Parts: sequence; C-alpha cells; structure tokens
Amino acid sequence: MNTMTICIIIFVVSLALYGMNKLPMGVIGMGTILALVFTKCLDANSALTYFSNNNVIMMAAMFVVSAGLSRTSLIDRFSQAVNKMTGGSFRRTYLCYLILAMILTNLMNSPGACFCIVFPLAAQMCRDYNVSPSKVMFPLGMVCVACCCVLPFGASIQESGIFQGFLDTYETGLTFRAIDYTVGRWPILILAPLWAWTMGYKIAPEEPINPIAMTSVPASEKKPLNKFSDWAGVIIFFGVIVLFFMGSKIGIASWQACLLGAVLTVVCGTLTGKEAIAALPIDLACMLIGALAMAGALTATGAGDVIGDTLAAAVGNVHSGYMLGLIFFAIPFILTQFMQNQAVINIFAPIVIMTCKSIGANPIGLLVIITAAGLTAYMTPMATSALPIVMGTGGYDIKSLVKQSWLVSILFGIMYVVYVMTVLPCF
Repeated sequence: MNTMTICIIIFVVSLALYGMNKLPMGVIGMGTILALVFTKCLDANSALTYFSNNNVIMMAAMFVVSAGLSRTSLIDRFSQAVNKMTGGSFRRTYLCYLILAMILTNLMNSPGACFCIVFPLAAQMCRDYNVSPSKVMFPLGMVCVACCCVLPFGASIQESGIFQGFLDTYETGLTFRAIDYTVGRWPILILAPLWAWTMGYKIAPEEPINPIAMTSVPASEKKPLNKFSDWAGVIIFFGVIVLFFMGSKIGIASWQACLLGAVLTVVCGTLTGKEAIAALPIDLACMLIGALAMAGALTATGAGDVIGDTLAAAVGNVHSGYMLGLIFFAIPFILTQFMQNQAVINIFAPIVIMTCKSIGANPIGLLVIITAAGLTAYMTPMATSALPIVMGTGGYDIKSLVKQSWLVSILFGIMYVVYVMTVLPCF
C-alpha cells in the first residue's frame, strides 16, 4: 500500500474520530501526527516543524493577548458604549460586530487574526445579554473567513501578486489585479453578514457542545488592575493590531507581534503567569498541529496533484464558462475541507491557467472562483487556521460545524458560479 493511500486512510479515521467526539480534540490531533510519522507519510523532522508553525504560535499567543484585554476595563466601557448606541438591543449590537468583522478582515491578511480581535468583544456582548457564545461565534467567524480578500487591501494585494506570478510564468500576457476580487466577490460583503445575523444565529447550537476554551471575564469577577497594568493591556492589544497591518513593512511577522504581545501582557502585570498559562488553548493547539500535519501530508504525498491533473484532463473539452466555474469551485471547495485553503488555491492556480490556455479561455474569473472556494470551506478545522479558534470560543465539534455550514456553503457556491462567470466570463 503506497503512502498516498495510507495518508487518505489516516485522514478518514481522524475525521471520523473528530466526528464521534469521544476523545479530546488535542489527543486526536497528536494521534494523527504520530500515525503519519510511523507510516512514513510524514518524516519526523517535517512533523516537528508543525509545532512551531506560525499559525499555531499566533493563535496561542493571541489568546493570551485577548485574555489580557478582557481583564482591562476597556471591554466593559466599549460594550456599554455599543449597548447605549444600539439602544440596548442585542440584535443591533450583534450586527455592529458583524460589520466590524467584515471591515477588519478586508484590511488584514488573516481571517484568524481578525477573529481574534473581534471575539473578545463578542464574548462580552454574550455576557451582557445572557446569550450563549455558541450562538454567535461560528456566524462571526464565518464572516471573517467569507469576507476576506474582497476589497483591494491586505490579502487581496498579496494573493493578486501570487496569481500574477503564475500568469507571468505561463506567459499568458494577462494581468490579475486586486480589484478583480472586488468585481467578482463584492456581493459576499452583504450576503455573509446578513446570513450570520439571521439564519446563522438561528441554526447555531443553543449551548456549547465542548467546553469553551476562552471567553471574557465578567466585570463583577475581575480583580482590579492598577492603572498601569490596565492601560498596558489595552495598549498591547492595539499595538499588536497595528503590527498586523504595518509589521511587514518593518520586518515583523504576525506571529512575532502576537508572541511579543503575550510576553508583555505578563511583564506589565495585566495577567499573572498562571492566568496566561490558563489562557493558552493547549487542546486546541494540539488539534491545529495535527490538522496542519494532515494537510501537509496530503500535499506531500501528491494527492492534490493527482486530483488536479485528473481534473485538467477531464475539463479539456468543456467550453461552458458556467460549467468550468462549477468544476473549479466544487473540487477546491471539497479539497479545502481536508487541506489548508492557501495550499489548495496555490495548487489549483496553475491548473486553471494551463486548462484555460489549452481551450482558449480567460482564467481571471476562474482564479477568483478558486479563491472563493477556499474561503467558503467552514466544515472542518483543516480548512483555515481561523476555524480551530472559532471552535474553541464557541464550544463546537465538527458535527456542529457541518450543521451550521452546509447550506450556506451551497448557497454561496451557487452565487459565485453564476455571478463571477457572468461578470468575469471565460469566453
């Protein structure tokens, strides 16, 4: 039995274990990475690198920074101000945070980082209105993921540069602009928050399925901080946000900003050492490490390339833009449930370009389609680093992710295929 087959078997078993919810998520994650190493699907040195993965460090450190912010008086003051502005209406307050998430995720390169900024505010909102976090965290996270890479800022600029590199490599003579994302995906900026505010909230579980990894602390339970520590927690949090936006210009990566913020949160006394350790989502981090290793093994064993090559051969005679759009949305969408969306998008970009060159089609719309597919996958924690954080803050398991995401994924997929292939046609 070759490693590709073994890798797929391990993936199916791990996914089944996540679905059964009989073992802690972290145990399954660590079991997955051990199985991949013992079966030679992943070498030991590669497996170890996932423990120091940028996304893992960023997630864990940002939990500490967010916990520090929740200890300050700012969260209470901000929540009171929003509540006053919205007339004490939970629905209007919730909508404000959804819109905030939609705006921030377009300014940043990471939906996970955006969610880390917004969820402490949402957690305090849940306490203020006595609403379970399980009702709001998935819809909020869905907005962070779905609305990323639409406006010509942040991730759109980064991804358009990658696609332009592919287009130049294959000598197409075409230009992919960040504004092409806006042209093809702007409806999602309305549809995603609207869904989250209405149906997303309605179908979310009434209570957490798993223990919530981190939430805000009620004002009545907070130990008073001295003025320096209180202000330090606020300055550190927003300093990390500034570095998210500006760090690349001065050579500071997002994970470095988060880790620095976590250390300063303890040094400045906003959190004690024990509080910081308690804020670390160990189970969640172990699950994410296993999920990243699984995604890496699926890529390394060639599963993505085999599927992509088969697909390119299969669509060679297709001359309907809408059919091409459906194919190039559906396959990456399915693969992204198993692999990191960035990896899937990068695998399929050259396949799209080669296919379009062979049949005389324009690949711009299909490149938008594969990006949209990667940002419409919310069913498993392997799709994007934001989803493990969403699972931890909302207390979800994979079953609840699937229940909340299957219908909206289908609806968004239909919208993308019809709309993108109309405004950015292949032929």
